[in-house]
Formats: sequence, structure tokens, C-alpha cells
Amino acid sequence: MPSSDSQASWTSPEYVATVVGVLATGALVFYSTLVQTGPTVDEILFVVLGITLPMTIAYEIARRWT
Repeated sequence: MPSSDSQASWTSPEYVATVVGVLATGALVFYSTLVQTGPTVDEILFVVLGITLPMTIAYEIARRWT
């Protein structure tokens, strides 16, 4: 069991990037429920960039903020 000392701070860059990644994934899943077409190469690239780009930006902002 992890110790209580290992809890991440809400300003930790890894924590912020993870939260933003989860929210971006949820937003893209919600969007995909509204669109009834199959995934194409462009859509797959859109999903990958739609998740990793906000995560990277949030990580860098949080890293510079602390």
C-alpha cells in the first residue's frame, strides 16, 4: 500500500497533465457519440492530437507555475 507521503499535489505537473488528459479523452468520447461515422486516419490523428496536445500544454504550464 502506498504511503500517504506519496500523494501528488494538485499543482504537480504530472497530476495536472493527467487530469487534462482524462478530460480531453472524455470530451472526445462524448463527441464521438454525437458523430455516427467510423474512424478514418484523419480522425485517429485528431484524437491523438486532441489528447496529447492539451496534456503537454497543461504539463508545461504547471511545470513553469511551480
